[in-house]
Amino acid sequence: MTNTVSKEAGYAEGRLLARPEHASRAGKPGSYRLGLDQERDALLYVPTSYSPARPAPFVVTLHGAGGSADNGLRPLLPLADRFGMILLSPYARLSTWDVIHDAYGPDVAHIDHALDEAFACFAVDADHVAIEGFSDGASYALSLGIANGDLFTHIMAFSPGFMAPTTQVGAPRIFVSHGTHDPTLRIDRTSRTIVPRLKQAGYDVVYEEFDGGHTVPPFIAHAAAAWFTST
Repeated sequence: MTNTVSKEAGYAEGRLLARPEHASRAGKPGSYRLGLDQERDALLYVPTSYSPARPAPFVVTLHGAGGSADNGLRPLLPLADRFGMILLSPYARLSTWDVIHDAYGPDVAHIDHALDEAFACFAVDADHVAIEGFSDGASYALSLGIANGDLFTHIMAFSPGFMAPTTQVGAPRIFVSHGTHDPTLRIDRTSRTIVPRLKQAGYDVVYEEFDGGHTVPPFIAHAAAAWFTST
């Protein structure tokens, strides 16, 4: 009972408990449904180069509002084999992530369970564990990433709208991108205010503006993947 209560209290604070440890099962390259939910399941992609002898960089990928686990994979999936990244894409419990609807809890628990499953099957490089997202997913990636810097070493936020961490733990490196003509989340109200706040808080931030709208151009995704795997 105490452990359950502690877990739920942690989830309400946006805290994840899963950690990459020695994999107890022998996972193989491929695409997987984790079987955590019949309709809103988490997806896992393991690159062709994966070997248990070489722990892989690992990324939690978060979709935007109204999206799906498939949407969450899209920015980095074309790059996963090239950079050897394992990608985990959870599906929000509702139309978008919990703290955007109300408060932390259900999505944090779902992501934590998905991480437990993935970490149990695959060898993960603990020095390269990232959380990434687009739009609402980027806002959630910043929020969870900052609150869980003892797990996430890197954060990739593509066109975020805000950040709402409950606490600041560790010092993950951060990559932010935003289109200068974004009609959905206008850059002056979002990234151009978020990035200075991050820098003032002492974070190491790479910031890329591009001539475009509410999207993740392939060259931005490539820059983020290269930055993540090399720093």
